[in-house]
Amino acid sequence: MNPAPLGPPSILAVEDDPVLGAFVHDQLGRCGFEVTWCRDGRIALDMVRSNAYDVVLMDVLLPGMNGLDVLGHLREHSATPVILMSALGAEADRINGFRRGADDYLPKPFSVDELHVRVEAILRRVAMERRHQPPLPAAPVDALTFDEQRTDVCHEGRWAGFTPSEYRLLETLHRSDEEVLTKAFLYQHVLQRGYAQHDRSLDMHVSQIRRKLKAIGYEARAVRTVWGRGYTLSAASSTTSAMPNAYHALG
Repeated sequence: MNPAPLGPPSILAVEDDPVLGAFVHDQLGRCGFEVTWCRDGRIALDMVRSNAYDVVLMDVLLPGMNGLDVLGHLREHSATPVILMSALGAEADRINGFRRGADDYLPKPFSVDELHVRVEAILRRVAMERRHQPPLPAAPVDALTFDEQRTDVCHEGRWAGFTPSEYRLLETLHRSDEEVLTKAFLYQHVLQRGYAQHDRSLDMHVSQIRRKLKAIGYEARAVRTVWGRGYTLSAASSTTSAMPNAYHALG
């Protein structure tokens, strides 16, 4: 985790368009944030490596190195929250952004109010993570190791390579001790925004979690969909036999 900020939240805005970049810089500054504006992807990556930011707000199409590549390199060593900005709003583009480690995706054009709300939501989530957390439930023999500092899980020496959002989602389900958590609850407490019917961000994160757990050979428990209710993390053979039509593991 990043150390708790002593001053106003710091934001790195990475946008090569001079008009939009100046707009974002000025508007967020008026909202009380400390904003640094950068126009080049490679320079932005160097700045994040050498400075502590609370949020990175980054365009996808950038000179030097595009935003997705910057994000990929960033996720190798940092859990700093990243909001991608892009006019490429197709579902495939959003999925690609989340797969590379984005915490949120802001389609262009956007309003000042929406930008402010998205940034505030990320900051609230970070503040919640910095609070004292109760200890995780006792781990069984065939278990995952949860590393909060790394925002990743390990099984038999193999790391899953989770994004921060994926880690938060799995940890929330893990703490619930096989309780079914609704989509509305998970959107609010993990993604820090309200649930919309056509928003598939949560589904994308769940699909990635399943794929990554399978890749490291973890099969003791799985993230399962309880149709009409939500998601749960349950033992591979525990609940499915009792409710054969309720659970379905995708991916």
